[in-house]
Amino acid sequence: MINKEHISAISTGNIRAISRAISGIENENAEYLELLKNLSFNNTPVIGFTGPPGAGKSTLISACLSYLNTLNKRVAVIAVDPSSPFSKGALLGDRLRMNEHYLLPNVFIRSMATRGNLGGLSPQVFEVCDLLKAANFDYIFIETVGVGQSEVEIVALADTTVLVLVPEAGDEIQTIKSGIMEIADIFVLNKSDRSGADIFYKNLVQLAHETANEDWEIPVVQTIANDKKGIEKLFEAIVSHQASKHHQEKKIALLLRKALQLISQSRTKDLEPESIKKSIQNEYSQNFNLYKFVRRYID
Repeated sequence: MINKEHISAISTGNIRAISRAISGIENENAEYLELLKNLSFNNTPVIGFTGPPGAGKSTLISACLSYLNTLNKRVAVIAVDPSSPFSKGALLGDRLRMNEHYLLPNVFIRSMATRGNLGGLSPQVFEVCDLLKAANFDYIFIETVGVGQSEVEIVALADTTVLVLVPEAGDEIQTIKSGIMEIADIFVLNKSDRSGADIFYKNLVQLAHETANEDWEIPVVQTIANDKKGIEKLFEAIVSHQASKHHQEKKIALLLRKALQLISQSRTKDLEPESIKKSIQNEYSQNFNLYKFVRRYID
């Protein structure tokens, strides 16, 4: 039974209470979903880290955690991993990727499985982010699985989306430009000490300039995450974006999309897929009209 003690424990940042609530949300426990309605949410920035596999997203986040720890900031990290086809749980362990930060009192790290979602995010990550906004963190980081151009759902969740690239992607600039480039608020050229980095950097700057508007021109930040270089400049760019008009407009758009999603979920929660499937099987014919069929569930 959720009570005031549970709510108080979450709002004061109790890790055990937060972990238990996340598990409840992941398992679609109605009690924990009801809990969300009773929480007070802070305006905690959600920073999404996305990009192709091998770009060094985990290493970059690890470097960011080291930097923010020196500033005594509290950070929650949700590392969204591919699902096991058997248990549906996360295959990659957060302890393995960010183990140097796991025991820090100001850092909370949790892996979440995509559960087959092709957009790069777990279906419950939206509710988990809202829970963390009530838990007195200074930043929330989301790392997506790195599934390429279908990895665009992060833009529907993150206040600031950081697209992490490496010099080796320079030959694929046109492909990237037509795909996930459009979701970025900040470009990070990681491993910028590698061959070809200077040329790729100039291409990114030119692309950012071509797509700029009066509110925001995407900054291009060079980092070497392994050496923790460029991290301070990255956070200068994040803070700048958070203060921009572009960010404020995006925030409203994010809330609108989330509201529509919650309304849709509420209206369809009593629908039973198996029952609908049987109805389709019973009524299917060459002239079956899907639109006429679904009206009975809408009207």
